[in-house]
Amino acid sequence: MSTLIVLFCIATAVAIAARYVTETRFFTVEAMPAPLVRAAVVQAEVSTTLAAGLEQTAALARAAVAQGAALVVFPETWLPGYPAWLDVCRDVALWDHAPTKAVFGRMAAESVDVTGAGGAALAQIAADLSITLVVGVTECNAGGPGRGTLYNSLLTYGPTGTLLNHHRKLVPTYTERLVWGPGDAAGLHAVDSPAGRVGGLVCWEHWMPLARQAMHESGEDIHIAAWPTVHEMHQVASRQYAFEGRCFVLAAGSLMRADGLPAELTPHADRVSSPAQWVLRGGGAIIGPDGAYLAGPIYDQPAILVADLDLGRVREESMTLDVAGHYSRPDCLELRVTRGRR
Repeated sequence: MSTLIVLFCIATAVAIAARYVTETRFFTVEAMPAPLVRAAVVQAEVSTTLAAGLEQTAALARAAVAQGAALVVFPETWLPGYPAWLDVCRDVALWDHAPTKAVFGRMAAESVDVTGAGGAALAQIAADLSITLVVGVTECNAGGPGRGTLYNSLLTYGPTGTLLNHHRKLVPTYTERLVWGPGDAAGLHAVDSPAGRVGGLVCWEHWMPLARQAMHESGEDIHIAAWPTVHEMHQVASRQYAFEGRCFVLAAGSLMRADGLPAELTPHADRVSSPAQWVLRGGGAIIGPDGAYLAGPIYDQPAILVADLDLGRVREESMTLDVAGHYSRPDCLELRVTRGRR
């Protein structure tokens, strides 16, 4: 009798299982693919006025969007152009030098008031094209304390025109201190955007180890390396940042010929040999999170560099190195960042 009961129970269990298998719908859960972001680095000759520069920015951003770009990046102080005259012209540091003061005054007049018309125009470009827009500017403060001080700033706008981040270069480099004041850490972090988490540093901030670490700890997918021109050592710094941060790097540089230097100033004969000489050579590049080039570098010609960024690679490359995670020692080494405007 007990054997019959056991056999009956087994048969019943098999029947129930068979019915369950027949009636149950099984689903395969597939991993969601990592987002693919098409990014563009714009390389062009700078404009001498803010109005012309804004028109050129809109046209070039539109050209990048025509190639499918959702993230469009312009170089350091693209508006109203990097003051290359600091490095290639004579007598610019002389006290009370009338030509230099005239050039500085014009530079200030053509700079971007982030809360004014210039900032609004950039926001409108981002909104009209539905892009994440990153652009370097010389920033002026139209009123209040610091009205006479300019800043080297990097602005990030979202596709609705919202200003997502506003970073002022921490320390103007060498001769730059003649024209720009020191910035702060208010914008020293990455921000969320439809293109991923985007952050950036300006020029020689890439050789400030603590600034780099602050950015790494903010979790960048894409880093904007804004330069006046991306020469060899700037390429080294940009590639090293990509490798260290395990993120994509968009290195942007401007173009400028010697005939674009201020008429009031005299170029050094040993630095400028002809009006057609490039004093800013571009050098734009797009770099993967392993430090390898995806596009560029391109020198001495206008270009819009475009690449598709597979953000899943950020995770993949982080397996071996995460300087803000498994390859850090916060119990031994600690970073403190003082936020806020200064």
